[in-house]
Amino acid sequence: MSEWKQKLDELAKKVTESLPTLSAIPEECEKNIKVLLHAAFEKMDLVTREEFEAQQAVLAKTREKLTQLEMELQAFLDKHKT
Repeated sequence: MSEWKQKLDELAKKVTESLPTLSAIPEECEKNIKVLLHAAFEKMDLVTREEFEAQQAVLAKTREKLTQLEMELQAFLDKHKT
């Protein structure tokens, strides 16, 4: 089970525990809340913090490389101006 699904399960449990009027049917209520939360978050196509940070690092490195290549291209063009 992914990390965010575990967090959703914990959230669902806390929600059902905090609603005293539902204490007679906690398992069924918790199950329904979990299903609703899982469905909602599945539609959001979320990523973990680690995945986000990894992509952020890749983007930073790519930008750095692009800047370097732009400078090299400009130097080449300046050198070979006619």
